[in-house]
Amino acid sequence: MKTLVLASQKGGAGKTTLAAHLAVAAEAAGLGPVVLIDTDPQGSLSAWWNSRESDSPALAEARLAELPEKLAALAKGGFKLAVIDTPPAITSAIRDVVKLADLVLIPTRPSPHDLRAVGSTVDIAQEAARPFAFALTQAKANARLTVQAVAALSAHGPVAPAIVHDRVDYAGSMVDGRTVQEADAKSRSAEEIAQLFAFVHDIINESKKARKKETV
Repeated sequence: MKTLVLASQKGGAGKTTLAAHLAVAAEAAGLGPVVLIDTDPQGSLSAWWNSRESDSPALAEARLAELPEKLAALAKGGFKLAVIDTPPAITSAIRDVVKLADLVLIPTRPSPHDLRAVGSTVDIAQEAARPFAFALTQAKANARLTVQAVAALSAHGPVAPAIVHDRVDYAGSMVDGRTVQEADAKSRSAEEIAQLFAFVHDIINESKKARKKETV
């Protein structure tokens, strides 16, 4: 089972939104079954899931301290991908979660405050020797700051080519337990998520291949 961890010290960067959207995209691509794990005390991902009509992707409850055992049980249960939403904090527990990741995705808004906050998350991923990448979120169309943010983040690690823009359909779809893909599969937002998922999928599979080579 592959594990995608969404982590960011800065709250409001879009971790929960991306977790939900990427999990649904994985199921739609036939790469399930997928399970969501909500470790954020605010429970936003769980609230979204509880408002869904569909039971897919699945939702599993787990405290940060019991994640290793939970992931092992889910893998034995046949799940192919676990998507973990984490709290906006840097703690020893978060460090332990990152160690379990095949990819740490760091959502980042194109703002000076967000860009300054990514360092601690990057440090954790590097200390754990886990692959990580940035996903630019809530970007304004044709804004110079977006271009500057991509350049700044690129100096620290890979940046997803798919930029998630600030559109009302993201928030609107999350209200009733859907995603932009499910609300309008032909929308610009749905295309962004499809491109972002393709990027994430490629990195996760490359990291798995690298692990196999290391053990040979």
